[in-house]
Amino acid sequence: MKKDIPQYKVADLAIAITPRIDNGIKDDDLWDVFVINMKDAPIENVLVNSKGYGELEGEPMRTTILRHFFNEIGPQTAMLLEPIQTKLFDIANEFWISFSFGGYMYDKKYVFVRGSITEDNFTAIPFLEKRGVMIK
Repeated sequence: MKKDIPQYKVADLAIAITPRIDNGIKDDDLWDVFVINMKDAPIENVLVNSKGYGELEGEPMRTTILRHFFNEIGPQTAMLLEPIQTKLFDIANEFWISFSFGGYMYDKKYVFVRGSITEDNFTAIPFLEKRGVMIK
C-alpha cells in the first residue's frame, strides 16, 4: 500500500544561480546555474529538467525544456548545470531534479519565481566562493 512506501525528503541539495565572471569581468547577459550537493556522500543518477515560463512584455513565453544527466555528483560539490540568459529572470525558472541516494530515489522541484534572481537576494554560495541566489 502507499502508506508502506517510505517518503524521504530531499535535504542538503540546492540550486544556485550566480553571475558569470570571466577574467574579473562580469558578463551582463549570461549567468551560471549550479547543482550543489552539500551531503557528505555522492548522489547518483542525477537527472535535471529545466524550463522557464511566464509572461514577458505581455506575451506568454515558454523556454525549451533542457535535460541534463550526471552519473554522480560528488560530496560537497557544486556542479555547473547550464548558463542562463539574464532576460529570462523576468519569468519563472524551474529546475526539477531526481537522483539516487542511499538506495532510494528522490526528487524535488526548485522554482525561481519571476523577479527573484536579483542582487537583493544574494547569499554566499557554498563551495564556489561566489555570491548568488540559491534555493535549498
